[in-house]
Amino acid sequence: MGSFGSFLLENLEVFLSYTGFVNATWGHLVMILVGLGFVFLAIKYEFEPLLLIPIGFGILIGNIPFKDAGLQVGIYEEGSVLNILYQGVSKGWYPPLIFLGIGAMTDFSALISNPKLMLIGAAAQFGIFGAYIIALLMGFEPNQAGAIGIIGGADGPTAIFLSSKLAPDLMGAIAVSAYSYMALVPIIQPPFMKLLTNKKERLIRMKPPRAVSTTEKIIFPIVGLLLTCFLVPSGLPLLGMLFFGNLLKESGVTKRLADTAKGPLIDAVTILLGVTVGASTQATQFLTFSSIKIFALGALSFVIATCTGVLFVKVMNLFLKEDQKVNPLIGNAGVSAVPDSARISQVVGLEYDPTNYLLMHAMGPNVAGVIGSSVAAGVLLGFLSI
Repeated sequence: MGSFGSFLLENLEVFLSYTGFVNATWGHLVMILVGLGFVFLAIKYEFEPLLLIPIGFGILIGNIPFKDAGLQVGIYEEGSVLNILYQGVSKGWYPPLIFLGIGAMTDFSALISNPKLMLIGAAAQFGIFGAYIIALLMGFEPNQAGAIGIIGGADGPTAIFLSSKLAPDLMGAIAVSAYSYMALVPIIQPPFMKLLTNKKERLIRMKPPRAVSTTEKIIFPIVGLLLTCFLVPSGLPLLGMLFFGNLLKESGVTKRLADTAKGPLIDAVTILLGVTVGASTQATQFLTFSSIKIFALGALSFVIATCTGVLFVKVMNLFLKEDQKVNPLIGNAGVSAVPDSARISQVVGLEYDPTNYLLMHAMGPNVAGVIGSSVAAGVLLGFLSI
């Protein structure tokens, strides 16, 4: 009986050695609080809930402490279920599928009707290259600096795609940083938009966009693909799927495919991407000084992108006739957080003139920002992967 009792006690000790209570560290607890914070912000304030809830819960999953004894339950353990799902992130499979869905739900009419808005989307990408230069000065390797800089484009899938190619070891911090700042668009952007504009500029009324024909909408993704990918072939996985999704939408003869791309497909991929990105933030991998610097650089690049977009419109207005001037409040929409940054243009504009609706105009630079961040990623990938 004594030996049987010893056997049970030994089994109990082994069992306890595998529990999270025994294996927990302060780092796990910190990350669990971060995950709970993401879920709280998503539910309480509706900050990008479709992103923050999967990522936040993924952080909880990734920071359940366990004993590393070949159980194959962790996301970094070769052959585990989480590891297999995470390959969509680490190998860059999920971002192009996300872009397929984005293309299928995006209306480029505002951009087609007023092509000069493309310049605002391009100007906002300065945040990417500004952060790249600062990251280099802070001691990051060129490939790491490029991956960090893309956070300034406020485009989570692009950040994941580029970091999976250039800096896989930093991908968790970069992805969480990118999605965090996308969710915080309503908090980050308005103060800088107001700081950089005066009352007269905020009250500028823009001409209603002209009607765009179906033929123009069909031609746009074809021409867009050829122009951007001939210029930056390394951006093909993202740009190709973006324009393909848009052609499915605008052709009028592939509605079922377009509905699948912008509905069930993008929803399923978003769930997998969010949960696995969150789970990749295991405390032992994530809580480093480099992660702190990445978050700081991400915030800085986002601010630079916002300010550059607004300031570019102010400069552009110096060369435009009075009836063609652009409201600088849509300059913030040059980042590719679609459609949140365009909504912020509308919200801030309505504060100063409740009858001045800027949303449709802001969608022009907003969708241009999606294209611009993908082109910027292609440029960085092109010269940093050599």
